[in-house]
Amino acid sequence: MSGSVIAKAGVARWFRRGPWEAIAMTLIGGGIIMLVQPWSIDLYSYSFVTILAGTVGFVIVSHFPE
Repeated sequence: MSGSVIAKAGVARWFRRGPWEAIAMTLIGGGIIMLVQPWSIDLYSYSFVTILAGTVGFVIVSHFPE
């Protein structure tokens, strides 16, 4: 195998869709929990940014290979 094939295989291993989708969905779920909790105004303040980051991450990750 040539060096570029090995490098591409290493990159492809890091950019698989499954684990990254799970992280993005967890981030979205965490943002929703932050949005509806009644205890901390700081968590509530960052909930929209967290949900937005998870959504943008999910859109990007959805283009990764299986």
